[in-house]
Amino acid sequence: MPALNKVLLMGNLTRDPELRVTPKGTPICQFSLAINRQFKMESGETREEVIFVDIEAWGKQGETIAKYCVKGKPLYVEGRLRLDQWEDKNTKEKKSRMKVVLEQFQFLGDSRGSGGGGAAGGAGGGGGGSPAPSSDVDQTHSPEKHSPPPYKGGGGAKPGSTENLDEDVPF
Repeated sequence: MPALNKVLLMGNLTRDPELRVTPKGTPICQFSLAINRQFKMESGETREEVIFVDIEAWGKQGETIAKYCVKGKPLYVEGRLRLDQWEDKNTKEKKSRMKVVLEQFQFLGDSRGSGGGGAAGGAGGGGGGSPAPSSDVDQTHSPEKHSPPPYKGGGGAKPGSTENLDEDVPF
């Protein structure tokens, strides 16, 4: 039987990301996104609902989000759903919580309109290489549509060269 567990979200961080490290040294970043939805009632009244989603990012991607994101920053996230289940130590009651495990992300323009940006982090933990979306780019489509074409050799700097390397950029 076929199965699919894929989540695509775009929203604003509800708090500064929290970075922890496992006993084996693997970084884990936890944060939440607020996703707004506007709709019209039958009466014609415009309403808005907000959904809050917990997200967990592992490894280099988690470190990058913790370093460059703050409360209110818009972020595009791709991931999968995971259900955490446990038993409350005091009441012995079974508890559960649904969260998204991040697989890829992309920085979006600053919520206050000052550009910002970055690139997608791949499922392998590295950087993507997409330019930050500018104000004239349609951000409602998949971030892959705004990625530069693959390197085909020829003139200019080759991948891996240190020409114009900006050490502060995580990708």
